[in-house]
Amino acid sequence: MKDQTVEQYHEVIASCKEIFAKKTKDYGTAWRILRLPSITDQIFIKAQRIRSIQDKGSQKVQEDIGSEFIGIINYCIMALIQMDLKESDEMEIPYEVLEPKYDKAADDTLELLKNKNHDYGEAWREMRVSSITDIILMKLLRVKQIEDNAGKTIISEGIDANYQDMINYSVFCMIKLNNVKA
Repeated sequence: MKDQTVEQYHEVIASCKEIFAKKTKDYGTAWRILRLPSITDQIFIKAQRIRSIQDKGSQKVQEDIGSEFIGIINYCIMALIQMDLKESDEMEIPYEVLEPKYDKAADDTLELLKNKNHDYGEAWREMRVSSITDIILMKLLRVKQIEDNAGKTIISEGIDANYQDMINYSVFCMIKLNNVKA
Protein backbone atom coordinates (compact mmCIF):
# COMPACT_ATOMS: atom_id res chain seq x y z
CA MET A 1 0.00 0.00 0.00
CA LYS A 2 2.94 2.37 0.63
CA ASP A 3 3.95 2.41 -3.05
CA GLN A 4 0.34 3.22 -3.87
CA THR A 5 0.45 6.20 -1.50
CA VAL A 6 3.64 7.53 -3.08
CA GLU A 7 2.09 7.17 -6.54
CA GLN A 8 -1.12 8.90 -5.39
CA TYR A 9 0.95 11.66 -3.75
CA HIS A 10 2.74 12.30 -7.04
CA GLU A 11 -0.60 12.42 -8.90
CA VAL A 12 -2.09 14.96 -6.48
CA ILE A 13 1.06 17.11 -6.45
CA ALA A 14 1.23 17.01 -10.27
CA SER A 15 -2.31 18.41 -10.52
CA CYS A 16 -1.50 21.06 -7.89
CA LYS A 17 1.72 22.00 -9.68
CA GLU A 18 -0.14 22.36 -12.98
CA ILE A 19 -2.53 24.86 -11.38
CA PHE A 20 0.40 26.62 -9.67
CA ALA A 21 2.22 26.91 -13.03
CA LYS A 22 -0.85 28.34 -14.79
CA LYS A 23 -1.53 30.83 -12.00
CA THR A 24 2.13 31.86 -11.99
CA LYS A 25 1.85 32.55 -15.72
CA ASP A 26 -1.36 34.55 -15.13
CA TYR A 27 -0.35 36.46 -12.00
CA GLY A 28 3.41 36.15 -11.72
CA THR A 29 4.65 35.80 -8.17
CA ALA A 30 2.41 38.45 -6.62
CA TRP A 31 2.23 36.16 -3.56
CA ARG A 32 5.83 37.15 -2.78
CA ILE A 33 4.44 40.35 -1.21
CA LEU A 34 2.76 38.25 1.50
CA ARG A 35 4.43 37.80 4.84
CA LEU A 36 4.21 34.28 6.28
CA PRO A 37 1.33 35.16 8.65
CA SER A 38 -0.65 36.38 5.63
CA ILE A 39 -0.03 33.10 3.79
CA THR A 40 -1.09 31.26 6.95
CA ASP A 41 -4.31 33.28 6.98
CA GLN A 42 -4.94 32.43 3.30
CA ILE A 43 -4.61 28.75 4.19
CA PHE A 44 -6.91 29.29 7.18
CA ILE A 45 -9.59 30.83 4.92
CA LYS A 46 -9.50 27.77 2.66
CA ALA A 47 -9.63 25.28 5.55
CA GLN A 48 -12.43 27.22 7.23
CA ARG A 49 -14.47 27.18 4.01
CA ILE A 50 -14.02 23.40 3.75
CA ARG A 51 -15.22 22.96 7.33
CA SER A 52 -18.15 25.31 6.79
CA ILE A 53 -19.28 23.36 3.72
CA GLN A 54 -18.86 20.07 5.61
CA ASP A 55 -20.93 21.42 8.51
CA LYS A 56 -23.67 23.00 6.37
CA GLY A 57 -23.81 20.22 3.82
CA SER A 58 -24.19 22.79 1.04
CA GLN A 59 -22.37 25.66 -0.60
CA LYS A 60 -23.27 28.79 -2.55
CA VAL A 61 -19.97 29.26 -4.40
CA GLN A 62 -19.60 26.37 -6.81
CA GLU A 63 -15.89 25.74 -6.24
CA ASP A 64 -15.70 22.29 -4.68
CA ILE A 65 -13.71 21.44 -1.56
CA GLY A 66 -11.13 19.59 -3.66
CA SER A 67 -10.06 22.90 -5.16
CA GLU A 68 -9.70 24.29 -1.64
CA PHE A 69 -7.40 21.40 -0.66
CA ILE A 70 -5.35 22.15 -3.78
CA GLY A 71 -5.19 25.77 -2.64
CA ILE A 72 -3.98 24.68 0.81
CA ILE A 73 -1.26 22.55 -0.78
CA ASN A 74 -0.11 25.35 -3.07
CA TYR A 75 -0.17 28.03 -0.38
CA CYS A 76 1.81 25.75 1.96
CA ILE A 77 4.38 25.21 -0.79
CA MET A 78 4.48 28.98 -1.37
CA ALA A 79 5.13 29.43 2.35
CA LEU A 80 7.96 26.89 2.31
CA ILE A 81 9.47 28.63 -0.73
CA GLN A 82 9.02 32.04 0.91
CA MET A 83 10.82 30.77 4.03
CA ASP A 84 13.86 29.89 1.90
CA LEU A 85 13.92 33.22 0.07
CA LYS A 86 15.33 36.43 1.46
CA GLU A 87 13.58 39.78 1.49
CA SER A 88 16.34 41.01 -0.81
CA ASP A 89 15.46 38.36 -3.43
CA GLU A 90 13.56 39.54 -6.45
CA MET A 91 9.82 39.94 -6.03
CA GLU A 92 9.09 38.53 -9.48
CA ILE A 93 10.54 35.07 -10.00
CA PRO A 94 10.31 33.40 -13.41
CA TYR A 95 8.53 30.05 -13.36
CA GLU A 96 11.68 28.32 -14.63
CA VAL A 97 13.46 29.44 -11.43
CA LEU A 98 10.44 28.76 -9.24
CA GLU A 99 9.69 25.24 -10.52
CA PRO A 100 12.71 23.53 -8.89
CA LYS A 101 11.87 25.28 -5.61
CA TYR A 102 8.30 23.93 -5.85
CA ASP A 103 9.64 20.45 -6.60
CA LYS A 104 12.07 20.56 -3.66
CA ALA A 105 9.31 21.57 -1.24
CA ALA A 106 7.05 18.79 -2.57
CA ASP A 107 9.87 16.20 -2.50
CA ASP A 108 10.95 17.12 1.04
CA THR A 109 7.31 16.85 2.13
CA LEU A 110 7.00 13.43 0.49
CA GLU A 111 9.98 12.22 2.53
CA LEU A 112 8.17 13.31 5.70
CA LEU A 113 5.04 11.50 4.51
CA LYS A 114 7.00 8.29 3.91
CA ASN A 115 8.55 8.44 7.39
CA LYS A 116 5.24 9.13 9.12
CA ASN A 117 3.40 6.50 7.07
CA HIS A 118 6.01 3.98 8.17
CA ASP A 119 5.46 4.84 11.83
CA TYR A 120 1.68 5.30 11.73
CA GLY A 121 0.85 2.50 9.30
CA GLU A 122 -1.24 4.72 7.01
CA ALA A 123 -3.82 5.37 9.72
CA TRP A 124 -5.06 8.32 7.65
CA ARG A 125 -6.78 5.87 5.29
CA GLU A 126 -9.25 5.07 8.09
CA MET A 127 -9.89 8.71 8.97
CA ARG A 128 -12.79 10.88 7.86
CA VAL A 129 -12.09 13.86 5.58
CA SER A 130 -13.88 16.04 8.16
CA SER A 131 -11.47 14.88 10.89
CA ILE A 132 -8.48 15.59 8.70
CA THR A 133 -9.93 19.06 8.02
CA ASP A 134 -10.09 19.64 11.78
CA ILE A 135 -6.45 18.57 12.13
CA ILE A 136 -5.45 21.03 9.38
CA LEU A 137 -7.28 23.78 11.26
CA MET A 138 -5.50 22.75 14.49
CA LYS A 139 -2.15 22.90 12.67
CA LEU A 140 -3.06 26.39 11.44
CA LEU A 141 -3.83 27.55 14.97
CA ARG A 142 -0.45 26.14 16.06
CA VAL A 143 1.32 27.99 13.25
CA LYS A 144 -0.47 31.23 14.18
CA GLN A 145 0.67 30.79 17.79
CA ILE A 146 4.26 30.13 16.71
CA GLU A 147 4.11 33.19 14.44
CA ASP A 148 2.76 35.26 17.33
CA ASN A 149 5.74 33.99 19.39
CA ALA A 150 8.15 35.30 16.72
CA GLY A 151 8.79 31.77 15.45
CA LYS A 152 10.12 30.49 18.76
CA THR A 153 9.09 27.14 20.22
CA ILE A 154 10.21 25.38 23.37
CA ILE A 155 9.58 21.77 22.41
CA SER A 156 7.37 21.81 19.33
CA GLU A 157 8.25 21.36 15.69
CA GLY A 158 8.63 24.54 13.68
CA ILE A 159 6.40 26.31 11.22
CA ASP A 160 7.90 24.49 8.23
CA ALA A 161 7.01 21.06 9.64
CA ASN A 162 3.43 22.23 10.22
CA TYR A 163 3.16 23.47 6.62
CA GLN A 164 4.46 20.07 5.47
CA ASP A 165 1.90 18.26 7.64
CA MET A 166 -0.88 20.39 6.15
CA ILE A 167 0.31 19.52 2.65
CA ASN A 168 0.27 15.83 3.50
CA TYR A 169 -3.12 15.98 5.18
CA SER A 170 -4.52 17.83 2.17
CA VAL A 171 -3.03 15.22 -0.17
CA PHE A 172 -4.70 12.52 1.94
CA CYS A 173 -8.03 14.32 1.59
CA MET A 174 -7.60 14.60 -2.18
CA ILE A 175 -6.84 10.88 -2.37
CA LYS A 176 -9.89 10.07 -0.25
CA LEU A 177 -12.15 12.41 -2.24
CA ASN A 178 -10.99 10.90 -5.51
CA ASN A 179 -11.59 7.41 -4.14
CA VAL A 180 -15.13 8.37 -3.11
CA LYS A 181 -15.90 9.55 -6.66
CA ALA A 182 -14.49 6.40 -8.25
